[in-house]
Amino acid sequence: MKRTLLYAAVCSVATAALICTGYANAKTDNNKVASIENNIRSIPTGWQLVKLAFQLHIPKNGKALSQLIIDARSTVAVSNDIDVLDDKGQKIKINISLESERIIIDFPEPVTSSTTKLQINLNKVLQPILGSTSSYHLSGKVVGSDVEIPIGEAQFSPF
Repeated sequence: MKRTLLYAAVCSVATAALICTGYANAKTDNNKVASIENNIRSIPTGWQLVKLAFQLHIPKNGKALSQLIIDARSTVAVSNDIDVLDDKGQKIKINISLESERIIIDFPEPVTSSTTKLQINLNKVLQPILGSTSSYHLSGKVVGSDVEIPIGEAQFSPF
C-alpha cells in the first residue's frame, strides 16, 4: 500500500510538471517566436563641453610677458571664456581675441618675473568625445618685441 501511494505521488508530480511546461511557450500574434537580430552596440559619437587648465612657469630675470598665443587644433572649438590666474590664485586682467584656431591673450599689465606661474583655464572647449589627444601650441611676446617666442605644448587626452 505504501508503494502504491508512492507511485501515485510520483506520477501526479510528473504529470503536473508536463502540463505546466506546455503553457511556458511565448508566442507572438503570428505564432512565430520573437527573435533579435543585428544586436550592435554603437560607439557614442558627438561633442562634449569641457574645461581645460594648464600652468605656465614664468622664468626669473626674464622680460615681462605682454601676450600669450595659443594655437588650437581644428578638431576643437574654444570660446572666449578664459581665466588666467597668478601664483596666488588671483585673476589677472586680460583681453582676449579669437582668430580661427588661434587664441591671443593680451596682458594690459605685463606679467613680470614676480609672478612665478600662471594658470590658464579654457572654460568652455567643445571637443569630440572620441579622438586623439588635443594639443595646444603656446608662444608668447615680451614687452618691446613683436617676435613670437615658442614656449611649448599643452596636451590633453580625450575624456
